[in-house]
Amino acid sequence: MTTAWTAQDVGRIVPGAAALIPPITAADRSGLDPARLYWDMWPVQDAAGQRAVIAGRDMWMALTAPDRGDPALRHFEAKIHWIERLGTSWVDLGPVLPDFAVPYEREWAGSALLDDGVMTLFFTAAGTAARSGGYQQELWASSAPLGADGWPDGWSIPAPVITGYGPHYMPADAHEGEAGKIKAFRDPAYFRDPADGTEYLAFTASLGQSDNAHNGAFGLAVRGPLGWVLTPPCLHADGVNNELERAHLVFHGKHYYAFWSTQTATFAPGLRHAPGGLYGMVADSMAGPWRPLNGSGLVLANPADCPQQTYSWYVDADLTVCSFVDVLPDGSFGGVPAPLVQLVLDGDHAQVKALHPAGAA
Repeated sequence: MTTAWTAQDVGRIVPGAAALIPPITAADRSGLDPARLYWDMWPVQDAAGQRAVIAGRDMWMALTAPDRGDPALRHFEAKIHWIERLGTSWVDLGPVLPDFAVPYEREWAGSALLDDGVMTLFFTAAGTAARSGGYQQELWASSAPLGADGWPDGWSIPAPVITGYGPHYMPADAHEGEAGKIKAFRDPAYFRDPADGTEYLAFTASLGQSDNAHNGAFGLAVRGPLGWVLTPPCLHADGVNNELERAHLVFHGKHYYAFWSTQTATFAPGLRHAPGGLYGMVADSMAGPWRPLNGSGLVLANPADCPQQTYSWYVDADLTVCSFVDVLPDGSFGGVPAPLVQLVLDGDHAQVKALHPAGAA
């Protein structure tokens, strides 16, 4: 069943009461290309959501683009790169996918599954190759078997995971748009239900059949005998928030957790006391109903004096949370991975355990 994240839920948020991400004062670019920006990131995971090691390496992926002096431009040149975690540093190992002749313009966020010796990259195919700068979004994938050296080799030509948007979701096919106001069909995140082995893709969506400008949804697709099929959303924020970004699922302690990221500016008027942060709901099964974590949905937030310091949180099965440094105290764009954070989940409650040692990224 689909659950609504309501204005009453958001109204329970008390300013300053959320678990706060410690202040970040600088962007550490050691090991990364100083001429590039890095943002939305995720680890390579196995089917249970645990981080997977590739050829003895702690491998992650991130969106990256050349630094053109205006961080807003990065979205129109985004490509997914391998980034390796070495101690407290990150190293850019270059593009994940080779250059293919594809109809989309750029790669936006997704997830990476390593299962039975095959790596699958689920990602957002954004824009069109025929006309640059558009906001069109589709869910695509490419796969490669691991070679003798343990590294993916021979990526398949990327192909759509799903064709069309179905009756439950608003099309994200507009060329023109504005950040924070566009409609969504992006961020595919793989999840396998340990109860019965059913495979899902969670994704950021916009609720179909809605006439509200703030109609964010937590989309779902399920893998059937003939491929992936869209289902009704896990939850929606109709009348509450326009963007439930980086939607993903985690199983922990016999509970199912739906997480997403959002910003103050994408809440509906009257609800903008809510901070930018990681939000979530919990259920006893994938069928729902879903209950807001901590009573409101808010899991963690940036400090009040630096409300945009990090963004785009992603939680793995070990409850490690990654994100990127967004706006620093001096107003500059960080564009690097942020220090990892550790969550503690206890039923309907979530809190931050600690940063990794010495604020390690």
